[in-house]
Amino acid sequence: MAEIDPALATPRKSSYSGQDGDCVEIAILDSDRVGVRDSKDPDGPFMTFTHTQFAAFLAAVKNGEFRPR
Repeated sequence: MAEIDPALATPRKSSYSGQDGDCVEIAILDSDRVGVRDSKDPDGPFMTFTHTQFAAFLAAVKNGEFRPR
């Protein structure tokens, strides 16, 4: 996981996020990386993924692979 300066990223929260703080922010970091972090820690670190990895994650979410048990 590469260290990303949060000041250099422009994170955004999903429009589906509620006001309870249980959400994540994503930021396009560069042409090959997407950053993900906890929205409750706006100065916290990003977990970084390639665009391919992040697209695979989103496809799995849409496919229902992460439903609560």
